[in-house]
Amino acid sequence: MRIAVKKERSPGERRVAVVPESVKRLAAKKIAVSVESGAGASAFASDDEYRLAGADVVASASPLLRGVGADAVVQIRVPSLDEVRGLKEGSALVSLLYPLVNIELVKALAAGKITALAVDMIPRTTLAQMMDVLSSQATAAGYEAVLMAAAALPRFFPMLMTAAGTIAPAKVLVLGAGVAGLQAIGTARRLGAVVEAFDVRKVVKEQVESLGAKFVVVEAEDAQAAGGYAAELSEAAKRKQSEAIAAHAAKADVVICTALIPGRRAPVLLTADMVKAMRPGSVVVDLAAEQQGNCELTRPGETAIVHGVTIIGQTDMTSRMCSHASQMYSRNMEKLLLYVTHDGGWKLDFKDEIVAGTVITHAGSIVHPKVKEIVEPRASASAGAGQ
Repeated sequence: MRIAVKKERSPGERRVAVVPESVKRLAAKKIAVSVESGAGASAFASDDEYRLAGADVVASASPLLRGVGADAVVQIRVPSLDEVRGLKEGSALVSLLYPLVNIELVKALAAGKITALAVDMIPRTTLAQMMDVLSSQATAAGYEAVLMAAAALPRFFPMLMTAAGTIAPAKVLVLGAGVAGLQAIGTARRLGAVVEAFDVRKVVKEQVESLGAKFVVVEAEDAQAAGGYAAELSEAAKRKQSEAIAAHAAKADVVICTALIPGRRAPVLLTADMVKAMRPGSVVVDLAAEQQGNCELTRPGETAIVHGVTIIGQTDMTSRMCSHASQMYSRNMEKLLLYVTHDGGWKLDFKDEIVAGTVITHAGSIVHPKVKEIVEPRASASAGAGQ
């Protein structure tokens, strides 16, 4: 089979879905690769490197999108409706899709009889670890968030003993101790900061402390949910959580927000009043900006200064680490493609946990139970309203 890799069209996106080093390993398993010219340039992977690895480099994305000569299009960013409508009927798409919120996109994929694999829906199981795109890209984002915070903070991160006196280390508060949060903790500690971390899942306390940070304990219910994600809290628990965050944020030089709930708006953890209570010159980096942010004052895609606090809401954190982020994404794609194919052909066993969790549409139907439950009632309601 042949996969097509196109140049990402989203503004500011520098990553590429498959890097040259993956081409040879895929070819060994009878998966050939066609690459749009320039697709890897921003991630420092040249057309010549792809050719040397055995890929077919083509001048235009148009035939790739139409699936001409290719069985699947592999990309990173969520495709537009126009891109989906331009895919060849019956072809496949492997990409971030966020199907629980992109309802019209799911309908378009089903209408085009596209076999759509949403890499953001890969189950977080031991077997699927090497395919886990969200974890690999969160690693890059967590690292970059600390570097951006350090660059924006008008103070040193480490403690310094100088002739002019002792400089106290920066205090960093990390909200959310998932993959991005843990990476942020480790990076901030390596830069010499004193780090605290908060998470509604008490199970992560040991991981936080193993990195040398202090875990902020809140006496409330545990919000550990299936797949390692966080579930929504009760109102009473939210109040206790808010009080604890407010107290610790007021003392912090940097707050890094990483909390996400799959298929939902990011929870607001840092309110406008909390930001106002922070010291002037402090920094907030909101990794949840693409899902409207954990900070009430975050402006997605922008950096703003409010009440003397710099609030970084950039949505290209992972892309800023384009080289290694692309390498990790590409390895995730290798493992996924080799899992769902055999001897150069598709092998989609819908009784398999990974296949059932990842494939959203197939042969003109929505086959993912949870996505189907969300999409079809809306479609029925729309039909009823039109009568």
